[in-house]
Amino acid sequence: MITVKNGVPDPKVKEAVIFPFDNVSFPYSTGLKLTLIQGKTPGTANPIVLREGPDGSPDSRQVRFYGTIIPIDGELRMWYLATAKDDTAGQRICYATSKDGINWEKPNLGLVEYNGNKNNNLVEMKGKNPDPGNAETNALPVLYDPEDPDPNRRFKLGMEAGRYGNNFAVAFSPDGLRWTEYEGNPVAPPMEHTGLIKFNGCYYVNAQDEFGSHGSQHGRSRKLVTFASYDFINWTQASCLGLRRDPIEPNPTYSEWNVQEEVHLGAGLWDRGNVILGIYDIWHGTPTGDRKDITMDLGLVVTNDVLHVREPVPDFKIVPAYEEAEQDKSSGVTLSHGQGMANVGDKTFLWYELWGGGNGIRLASWERDRIGYFQIFKPDFVLCPLPEPHAITCPIETDNNKNEITVNVDGLSEHCSIIVELLDERFQPIPGYSGNDCIPLSKSGLKETITWKNHKDTSRINGAFRMKVSFSGIRPEDAKLYALYVS
Repeated sequence: MITVKNGVPDPKVKEAVIFPFDNVSFPYSTGLKLTLIQGKTPGTANPIVLREGPDGSPDSRQVRFYGTIIPIDGELRMWYLATAKDDTAGQRICYATSKDGINWEKPNLGLVEYNGNKNNNLVEMKGKNPDPGNAETNALPVLYDPEDPDPNRRFKLGMEAGRYGNNFAVAFSPDGLRWTEYEGNPVAPPMEHTGLIKFNGCYYVNAQDEFGSHGSQHGRSRKLVTFASYDFINWTQASCLGLRRDPIEPNPTYSEWNVQEEVHLGAGLWDRGNVILGIYDIWHGTPTGDRKDITMDLGLVVTNDVLHVREPVPDFKIVPAYEEAEQDKSSGVTLSHGQGMANVGDKTFLWYELWGGGNGIRLASWERDRIGYFQIFKPDFVLCPLPEPHAITCPIETDNNKNEITVNVDGLSEHCSIIVELLDERFQPIPGYSGNDCIPLSKSGLKETITWKNHKDTSRINGAFRMKVSFSGIRPEDAKLYALYVS
């Protein structure tokens, strides 16, 4: 295993990924600028990959994504919310699968009777609700927990359900299709949530606090908060404030709703081992407080301990809303997220929805792990000589030392290369792994291997090491560094 010694706490992972926008794992840099990449082509709307079903189906009126997508055994599995035409029973939980994240199937599960038959993709929910096909649900982050010793609890669901007064409730399943509500529901205060994760043996749910009752001070605005549990049943009733965008006293705060900058729904989380990426809704209030006039883009956050959350570039729209189609442009254009981000082949995918009147689940994409990059920055004015551009990681420690270091990099050529030097924890070069020992990498790729004159891996290193990345050649400004991997 690999230990990333970032102190918040130190996770053990099979592969460490160091992103330039993770300033805990990549804390030191000079002469470099960070650029984030939006997940859409300018002037276009992202494609809809899952639409409503035909008349008579449980999702015939609307498909919503306050849900989850999880890769399991080579297949992507989706849980989403659906409503039907002429059906007043509320939102139901439906299920879909895909091999590529683009083409989705709605399998005939045969579990729940609807419209006189069981030929549908409704999951079963046993518990307080007398209708097993109607979970009366407003949010459904699902967690796959294969290490749970109880096979009936290897899928876990956190619900915001009307029958519990929108308090947080949980359910369990052996297969993600047949669910049983916990008899002691509800288990936590009311919340609107989208993020659910197990990290270092503890479960966390990520939500919004719009009442200021969870350590988020005053003012009616949505903030990102996190609750915790070690058994998925006994949850903290207090939360940790992770991110806020509204004014903080003594600056003016507002008693009205929907008039300022807010964090909607917490964040949907993507666990990368030593770092967790999150997607949240950037809620832009309106002076009138009228919800139909507000706008929402999608933003990127990063955390290394689940609790303390930061934006790599404040207010950056990782998916901007203004160009999305199929929504009445006379009102604000609003996007919203679930918990759906994954690497599929050589792509990184993010699934999301139109929140205000749109339909279907949409897909944003990047080249694999190419969400942001370091590139040389040349200031217009300097007073004295500057160091050569480079970046240095936090310390990394491995169990067996025979680990390969690879990079996700673009723009390399015979005129531009990068060099990876290994340092000890005190920033001193490790013999045999210095900058002079590194064979310059001049080939771009999603995962190119770094080697040294006498070493192909880290087998000669005892203890922790840091990675120092330098840009070289006659055109070093061409290089774009997206990620480092230790595996």
